[in-house]
Amino acid sequence: MTIHEIRTSFLNYFQKQAHVVIPSASLVPDNDPTTLFTGSGMQPMVPFLLGETHPLGVRVADSQKCFRSQDIDEVGDNRHTTFFEMLGNWSLGDYFKKEQLPWVFEWLTKEIGLNPKNLYVTVYRGNDDVSRDEESVGLWQKIFSDVDIDAVVIDNSEKDGLQNGRIFYYDDSKNWWSRFGSQEKMPQGEPGGPDSEMFWDFGESLKLHDASKFRTEPCHVNCDCGRFLEIGNNVFMEFIKTESGFEFLPKKNVDFGGGLLRIAAAAANDPDVFNTHIFSGMKTVLESLSGKDYVGNTHAYRVILDHLRAAVFLIGDGVIPSNKDRGYFSRRLIRRTVRFGRNLGITESFCGKVGEQVIKEYCDVYRNLLDKRVLILEELTREEEKFVRTLEKGEKEFVKMFSASKSISGENAFVLYSTYGFPIELTEEMAVEQGQIVDREKFTQEFKKHQDLSRSGSTQKFAGGLADHSDATVQLHTATHMLHKALRTVLGTHVEQRGSNITPKRLRFDFSYGEKLTDEQKQQVEDLVNTNINKDLNVHYEILSLEEAKKMGAIGLFEDKYAQIEGKIKVYFIGGEAAEESFSREVCGGPHVNQTSELGHFKITKEESCASGIRRIKAILD
Repeated sequence: MTIHEIRTSFLNYFQKQAHVVIPSASLVPDNDPTTLFTGSGMQPMVPFLLGETHPLGVRVADSQKCFRSQDIDEVGDNRHTTFFEMLGNWSLGDYFKKEQLPWVFEWLTKEIGLNPKNLYVTVYRGNDDVSRDEESVGLWQKIFSDVDIDAVVIDNSEKDGLQNGRIFYYDDSKNWWSRFGSQEKMPQGEPGGPDSEMFWDFGESLKLHDASKFRTEPCHVNCDCGRFLEIGNNVFMEFIKTESGFEFLPKKNVDFGGGLLRIAAAAANDPDVFNTHIFSGMKTVLESLSGKDYVGNTHAYRVILDHLRAAVFLIGDGVIPSNKDRGYFSRRLIRRTVRFGRNLGITESFCGKVGEQVIKEYCDVYRNLLDKRVLILEELTREEEKFVRTLEKGEKEFVKMFSASKSISGENAFVLYSTYGFPIELTEEMAVEQGQIVDREKFTQEFKKHQDLSRSGSTQKFAGGLADHSDATVQLHTATHMLHKALRTVLGTHVEQRGSNITPKRLRFDFSYGEKLTDEQKQQVEDLVNTNINKDLNVHYEILSLEEAKKMGAIGLFEDKYAQIEGKIKVYFIGGEAAEESFSREVCGGPHVNQTSELGHFKITKEESCASGIRRIKAILD
């Protein structure tokens, strides 16, 4: 069965059990400050689990889009993905365990056709706060008995292995569910409860091969050896954490979460979720572009397949790649994709081509992907092309650094980050590939040190220049650099800055020039600034010696102490991965925007004389 057939089957089955089918919520949560993304099927349902009345009743079912940023580094094996869909059925104070467990078992075995002999379950062991879930054990024993399976209960499988068991007790680190994990991690006011997880057995041979690091350890359903795959979790949401411990919620709730992709893998009896049909079109594109098959290149393929699928859905829900907040994760996914594409030998732009296949596979179910197709593909391609330049330069510098000392220090990692825009995560990955570990603590120290120096430098320089460091003021500050360059281009390189004052409302820029600007000259300056704003140029800085800065053609007051850091100066570049390709190169302490597209439209509002041989321009961004 395809994942679309499985999704439809699930929703139809629970619709027959009097559930109302609801659409998936966005990956960007509504009114939930606790997290950046919708990371579980239950997240949009929390208000109703806490007692708020659902407008559609007490029985609902859905297939919820989810994204877990913390799983990015786990992707590459045969089961982890950052984006996934959770099939869910919900009882909001209506039915409970005795209805839920038989229903989900019937759906899996009768509707999907899973062999019950390959299904194993776990239950909550209990502790001093909440007693063990013996009710679920009894229900499972009857369910298995009805299909002629003797369900042996085991309470120590972590130590002694399976022991021919079918039902296994685990503590709250495994069989308790809340958004925050175990009972200890839950804050007051958080709902949670014991759960009963369901596992598919792919067979003993997966554990016993010589390469398995689990070969000599006891095998049990939660051991991660690859033999067992969790495919669903029945959560019995009946508690809320209070100051005095755990108390019952006013109504008992059921929350089932079934991993759609994992259920498809179980239905195919293939432990590799990336072999499900949904990735076929994407694989075909990658095979054509790289000339390499999935088999033998699984790690790179899996990263690309997962990350581009996730990026398509994130952008579709409004998460545009950027350096901040949610956008950082869209950017990181695409950038990791680009690097692994290079590992496959892909030399042409490919993110948009693979993204097109993602949209094709999912658009019938998620119409917003089709509605935003042009935006999604443009963002994928733009981010890829931008990062290719950064990657090429950063990788070369990494090789130089590693060749010199056979290691990458925290200081090296910071230079790669600050000078070349090379993400620390990629530096760490490349170091691991060389058998090295980057000193992240030292990197953080270097990062903080230069942050502090930049702040103090900015304060000294702009005490009378920048009114504040608000977004609007910072944007106008970057525009001032672009104005300076435009004036020197239109009027001549003899033009020099003679002062500036920038507020959130406007910039004021004084420069040496003996004549009033003509309307044509002012229009040329405006057009030049706006043309480069629209190019979405990258803004970054490098710490250089005085000699290096002058050699690169940087302009500014080199003798000023504001931009000096340990005898060197800070030069901001607007555009160009290589310094000589940049639009503007100017000595400055900052702060600045990350991309010129953040500026909007530049407009000169006034040009006048302010002293003999000195002209003044006032301008705004709108």
